[in-house]
Amino acid sequence: MITLPGAAILSKIYESSATLVYRGIREQDNCAVVAKVLKQDYPSVGELTRYRQEYEITHSLNIDGVVKAYSQQDYQRTLVILLEDFGGESLERLQQQSDFYPMPLSNFLSLAITITDILGKIHAANVIHKDINPSNIVLNPNTGVVKMIDFGIATRFSRTNPTFKSLHLLEGTLAYLSPEQTGRMNRMLDYRTDFYSLGTTFYELLTGQLPFPTSDILELVHCHIAKQPLPPHEINSNIPKPVSEIILKLMAKNAEDRYQSAWGIKADLECCAGQLAEIDRIDRIQLGLQDISQQFQIPQKLYGREAEIGALLAAFDRVAARGERENAQFNVEMMLVSGYAGIGKSALVQELYKPITAKHGYFISGKFDQFGRNIPYSAIVDALQKLVLQLLAEPDEQVQQWRSRLLTALGNNGQIIIDVIPEVELIIGKQPPVPSVGATQAQNRFNRIFQNFVRVFLFKRTPPGNFLRRFTVDRLSHTEVNRANITRRANPVSIFDWSLPR
Repeated sequence: MITLPGAAILSKIYESSATLVYRGIREQDNCAVVAKVLKQDYPSVGELTRYRQEYEITHSLNIDGVVKAYSQQDYQRTLVILLEDFGGESLERLQQQSDFYPMPLSNFLSLAITITDILGKIHAANVIHKDINPSNIVLNPNTGVVKMIDFGIATRFSRTNPTFKSLHLLEGTLAYLSPEQTGRMNRMLDYRTDFYSLGTTFYELLTGQLPFPTSDILELVHCHIAKQPLPPHEINSNIPKPVSEIILKLMAKNAEDRYQSAWGIKADLECCAGQLAEIDRIDRIQLGLQDISQQFQIPQKLYGREAEIGALLAAFDRVAARGERENAQFNVEMMLVSGYAGIGKSALVQELYKPITAKHGYFISGKFDQFGRNIPYSAIVDALQKLVLQLLAEPDEQVQQWRSRLLTALGNNGQIIIDVIPEVELIIGKQPPVPSVGATQAQNRFNRIFQNFVRVFLFKRTPPGNFLRRFTVDRLSHTEVNRANITRRANPVSIFDWSLPR
């Protein structure tokens, strides 16, 4: 329990890894409030910034279906947000009650229409929620009032560009994350990401289970981007096929194949509800008749690059398949992608996001940027820095395994790599200084230690045992190379993306 000036805290109602939520009474007017506070004693600057953003967005949304944010105040070394308390419980909690599930179809359709209407108003205010799931939808069963909460990762941008990052750093609730929000679809993220999460929420409310019931993070992300869920009406025969088709359309892998507006979703749900009320059944309906988007959306796909994409994916599949054979010898290939700046080389290479995820690999990229193009190997160093940052985001147990492998490979020469890639010190800790030697010896020593460092990441994960793969870095001209994109697994395909001089 906390002691908050100006409010009497009554009970704790929720706790997560990042926040604590309490019910209380505001003393100045005896108004029921919910107090949300960061859990850490010393939250980071990023966490505090995110909390302030959550309050600002929530406070600005004057929508009946969004919980009201009354105030934000300092509390010790963190922040507290005072929110409206209308006596509701999250759908996540209500689902655990025997009288809530299974939900009658008429109740589901009424609830789904209300949620969709709220989401449409949020989008009309130019806000993308990015975390639609049952824990962020609150219902008062006595009054029927429904409200959206938790705008902690919401954005006012109409479109953002998710990057390929560690799965442990993804924003949102992973079981409900849209394919593009994983950063592994080579697609921009817009308001339609909320439709995928909404479809997943509807799926769970109707069937009582998630579309992809797995606890493995990599497998779950791969399911989101590549696997089709079992249709709800095949899980529960009482679910009409048209309702099942609405949910599957919401959960389409590509945003352009989903509904394009909340009003289109609402219209189809209302059509189903109307048929159920009139004839006690739902016949087939034509989806999306009233689904008209107010925004002009160009499909996010590469045009005229089918042959190049096919060659790229074929090379990756070919090398990965070779490496899974016993005693595979030649399982490394290099591909060069050339063209003028801005022609779409990086977008082409990023088509590897999906197969890399399927193979449980990493994707890293490096660039000779505007201010560092005269520094030899800076693109390779940049790429390896990003790899180390991905490793640091993994669970402590895996970080310790990487630490052990790196220390074994580098021995007493770890400082040589730290001088080039300072982030490595965050994994292996402080290292002793290395003896001074002549220029030729220093070059030879660096080449040997650097190769040992790279070999650490080129091992075969499948039994029996791990073994290293040979990897060499050729001398690249920093005046010619614009970008190097490197994929890593047991069997890497190295892809270097070159810009032709004008």
